[in-house]
Order: sequence, then structure tokens, then C-alpha cells
Amino acid sequence: MRILLYLGKGGVGKTTTAAATALRCAQMGYRTLVVSTDIAHSLADSLDRPLKNEPTEIADNLFAQEINVLDEVRKNWGALQGYMGKILRKQGMSKPVAEEMAIIPGMEEIFSLIQIYRNAATREFDRVIVDAAPTGESMRLLAMPESFQWYVERFFGWGETAMRLTGGLLRRLMPEQDALAGLPKLVDDVKELQEVLSDPQTTSYRVVVNPEKMVIKEGARAVTYLSLYGCPVDAVVVNRILPGVRAHGSDGGAADDEGGRRAGEAAVFAPSSDPYLRQLQEQQARYLAEIERDFYPLPILYSGWRSEEVVGFGPLRSLADELYGQRDPGEVMFVGQAQEIEEQGNDFVLKLPLPHIELDKIRLTKRGDELFISIGNFKREFLLPAVLAQRDASGAVFAGGILSIRFPCSSQ
Repeated sequence: MRILLYLGKGGVGKTTTAAATALRCAQMGYRTLVVSTDIAHSLADSLDRPLKNEPTEIADNLFAQEINVLDEVRKNWGALQGYMGKILRKQGMSKPVAEEMAIIPGMEEIFSLIQIYRNAATREFDRVIVDAAPTGESMRLLAMPESFQWYVERFFGWGETAMRLTGGLLRRLMPEQDALAGLPKLVDDVKELQEVLSDPQTTSYRVVVNPEKMVIKEGARAVTYLSLYGCPVDAVVVNRILPGVRAHGSDGGAADDEGGRRAGEAAVFAPSSDPYLRQLQEQQARYLAEIERDFYPLPILYSGWRSEEVVGFGPLRSLADELYGQRDPGEVMFVGQAQEIEEQGNDFVLKLPLPHIELDKIRLTKRGDELFISIGNFKREFLLPAVLAQRDASGAVFAGGILSIRFPCSSQ
């Protein structure tokens, strides 16, 4: 079973790419679900089929779903929200504040991910294709499992205190149900979800970009943050390439590193006679070369600018042909370096693959056996093994896409 997540800046073609990928997988005989986690859904528009909050069969082997996040929160968190609100009011909060505080931050993202996980865990589908929200929201979504567990752990501590203080009063408020009964199962699901999302043999992340400066920069940051969260990126998709422009690896679908793709090559092979279009072609050629350099060694999938909207099965099949050629979209296209601990003399060095970063924007904080790595507004918590937890982090060096954090011997 494979889970493929397509993400990138809004408007780059994530939805059409995800829909085309799902259609190709279904045609190859795989029972496939394509699902949108974006609140502003457009998957139904791309497929030209009405969709619901539950998987709907729209073709042989092909199911589609637009998750209604608010409904999911109400169904899965309603009772707990009421219970937590009562506890908070007993701590002296007003009712409006208590009701607001009873929603754990990121609940919408958690239930989107849980929906995807449960669909995958049933083994009802061979492939789950995810049309993710724009990059910033997707990064928040992928960070939520860790944040959610942190909040729940703190809540259990507070909840036990409140239960001791209020004793029989809370039992009288909810005499026929245990409002916390479903919470351990939810936490277990989130933990399993983290394992699935970081397993490169099960899950792959594909960043979708256009040959435009701002889009490329955001795509590069997405690869950095995905690496930070331990999410396996296995390809980059480049959409809307103008006629007459070609990157070195753009013939016949995916670029093949083993086939001799040289990073940083693109050209205008058929210049337009119109000065304005010619300028756009030259600009795209420069940005395609930048994409080849910045995202190397990730495989790159290419598609050209189209004169028709990519709406409905016919145009989506054509897009899939251009992106994948004869390849199976579900294959693992790239496996990057794993995190590792290297011994250097008396020191240990933790090595993390984090491409596209500037070292002066990284902040390291260590507390006990926890190491916090912050890049911009995003943060990742690493639980250190005992051999590193008893040492202090003395600094970091970034080279060749690898962040090396040194932990010197404590006696030094």
C-alpha cells in the first residue's frame, strides 16, 4: 500500500497532479482513493464529478473524497470538548473562554490526517493519493501529531488533578459515559500515523512547483521542512512549462539521475517570434535550470503549458502520460539519506538531511533528552538516545545538504 502526498504553493497545480496520478493508478488496476485535505476544495472540479465527505466511487478502481473537517471535529471531539470545557470552568474560566480553550490547537489537521490513516489502515485501497493544502497549512498539518501528543499529555496531567479536586461532581455531570474513553485510542492512532508518514516504503511526498521565483523558493523551503519532520520526499513536479522551453531531464517524463541528468541545464530550443513570449521563455529557462540545481538529486517530473483546462478524465489522462510516461506513479522514486549518529574521536555527531537551509537561521535548544531544531517559524523536537541526551550540543555545521550537530564528550 502506498500513500502519495502532493503539496506546494496555492495555484501550482497540486489538485490536477493528484487527480491525474490517481486516475493513472486506477487504470493500472490499483484500487485508488484520491482525497483532498484543503478546506477550499477543488478536487471535485478537477475530476468533474460531485464528491462527498466519504469515499465515492467515480470510475473503475477509483474513489474520491473531500474531507469535511468541521464535521469530523464535531463527530470525534464533541463529547470531549464538552467535558474539557466543564473542567476548565471549574478552574475559574468563563464559559466562552473555556469552550474555546477546549479545542486543542490543530484539531482540524489531526482529523484530516486520521481520516487518511484510517482509510489506509483498512487495506481497502492499494493507493491513497492526497491533494494537500497549500504549503504553509500542510507543514502545520504534518507538525500536528507531535504538538497534539504534547497537549494531550499535559491535559491528562491537568485532568487528573481536576478529577481529584471535583471528585463525584464530575461523575454526576456525566454519569453514563466516560468522556475520556476515546482519547487514548486517538493518541495511539496519531502515534501510528507518525510512523506511517515517515516510512519511505509506504509514504512519499512530492512537491509541486512552477518555473517562477517565489514558487521555487517556497518549494525549496517545503523540502527543508519535510526533511525536518522526517517526511520522505521522493520527487518534484514542475508544471506549466512554456512551449519551446526544455530542461535537460524533461524528455519522456521523469528525469533519470542514473541516466545522466546533469543538474542545472535548461534551454529555449524553439524561440518565439513574439518579443514578450520570447522573454517569458528565457525567464522560464533560467528558472528551470535553478530547479534542476536546487532540487538535485530528487527526480523531477515535467508537464507543459496547456491550451485547455485540465478538467475531466480525458485531460487528466493526458497530463498523467506527460508526467509519468510509462512509469508507475506509485513506485518509490527516490530514497534519501537516513538520520545517523557518527562517532568522531570522543565526540558523537548527529547528522540530519536538511537541504536548502541557511545556517544562521537555525536555532538549537536542548532540554534533557529533547533537542529542538527551529528553522523560521517551524520547529521539530527530536528525542535523543541516552548516549546523546547526557551530552550538550556544542554547535552545528551544514555541508552537502547535511546538518551535523556535534555532541562533545562531557569531560571536555
